[in-house]
Amino acid sequence: MNKNGTIIIIEDDEDDQFILEEVFNELGYSNQRLYFPDGLSALEHLHTTTDLPFLILSDINLPKLDGLELRRKLHTDAALSLKCIPYIYFTTAINQKAVIDAYSTSAQGFFIKPSKMEDIKNTIRLIVDYWKQCAAPNNFAAVP
Repeated sequence: MNKNGTIIIIEDDEDDQFILEEVFNELGYSNQRLYFPDGLSALEHLHTTTDLPFLILSDINLPKLDGLELRRKLHTDAALSLKCIPYIYFTTAINQKAVIDAYSTSAQGFFIKPSKMEDIKNTIRLIVDYWKQCAAPNNFAAVP
């Protein structure tokens, strides 16, 4: 996990993308944000980039490759799994099955998109600040 790395946001709703970008700017996080409208384009990016992203915020209901299937693919891909990129669902899809399915993919969080701007800001702050404080296996120098 690269705490200064890019935040990958997989969201097909352009209004939600705009709101999230406003929130990140207001909160002053310096991490670059990359937005993808579907799981397939995000997966292709993660396979081709040499960058080590900080975290992934993903909707569940996405075209081409939904958030659950994307997480399964990332979790079972040895090279991507070793990057230790936290995968957090940030979605309006709230029901018990969605939450169970999300955690069955070894996601690191499941957050409901609030409807009020201040609540969205508080949720994003909580997510980012938590992961900025977390240690990950690849945060340490190699042991001889």
